[in-house]
Amino acid sequence: MARYSPPLLRRFFSCAATSASPAGGSGAGKKNLVFLGSPQVAASVLDTLLAASGSPDSGFQVAAVVTQPPAAKNRGRKLMPSAVAQLALERGFPEELIFTPEKAREESFLSDLKEVKPDVCITAAYGNILPQKFLDIPPCGTVNIHPSLLPLYRGAAPVQRALQDGVAETGVSLAYTVCALDAGPVIACERFPVDEYIKAPELLATLFDIGSKLLVNELPSILDGSAKEKAHPQDDSEATLAPKLNSEESWLSFDQEAKEIHNKVRAFSGWPGTRAKLQLINQNGEADVLEIKVISTKVSSSFDKAGDENEILFSGSSLLIPCSGSTWLEVLELQLPGKKVTMARDFWNGLRGQKLLKSP
Repeated sequence: MARYSPPLLRRFFSCAATSASPAGGSGAGKKNLVFLGSPQVAASVLDTLLAASGSPDSGFQVAAVVTQPPAAKNRGRKLMPSAVAQLALERGFPEELIFTPEKAREESFLSDLKEVKPDVCITAAYGNILPQKFLDIPPCGTVNIHPSLLPLYRGAAPVQRALQDGVAETGVSLAYTVCALDAGPVIACERFPVDEYIKAPELLATLFDIGSKLLVNELPSILDGSAKEKAHPQDDSEATLAPKLNSEESWLSFDQEAKEIHNKVRAFSGWPGTRAKLQLINQNGEADVLEIKVISTKVSSSFDKAGDENEILFSGSSLLIPCSGSTWLEVLELQLPGKKVTMARDFWNGLRGQKLLKSP
């Protein structure tokens, strides 16, 4: 099983704990909880659990943390621990109780997990498939925080796909993990209204914050087994899928209506972002392709314009791009290759009279 090497940890954290005691006090009479997660949104969940486990009346302790192995990040491509591993160590969690298997099916990892004797496992954006051998270990089950109202948006990108669809409401669910994708019985859920400007990173963080509080409220019933009795099975006939995003999807097509494009910009914010190709016409009438990353948009409420249907205009503080159905997309922020994010007004002023068109 892959674990952090002490030299790697010391490089980032000079105060890593050396005690093998789990977080949450002496542990006498407390149930063992193992947390699995990797990105920053999962780190916020772990932080909530560590704080709750320290309460005098807490019935659980965080006995171990499971996360993705260190990965090469940034321009230097140096190996960096996951956000969850960083948070755990910053909170004084014992290094030897942070497990980083490449795959959750590794026999050495499963053996170490059994030694921890988890009563329950909690997952939040862990990023690894859990085999049945794993699910058989904790007697109180494995519970996942899923940022959608299951059975809607099962899969890797529920928040992004919901925003792409332009939903007015989403939410977060606590569900038991089974071998089928996000198909286990739902213990509890909480709804959340979606405004038309919120982007995926912000909504993702909000839903996991709500989910962590919901989890803490439900943990007593999960640990005493009553949650299994009240959990309701999902209606598979109502299920929708939320497949993982890929970079090729990031290209925008102005043959779609402005609302659809705006929703995609919000959904793909962060990674992979949204890109568009425009035509830049200089004073001599020569055309060049200009690739931009579209950062922030809104749908123009009303705009009437006669002339070249492909011409991109500027009004107020926005680029105005003509779209399908006589709709207009307002681009508020954009980014040129190798440059910082800029406001549309500054970009427009930099054109110095050159004309901008949609690419054919």
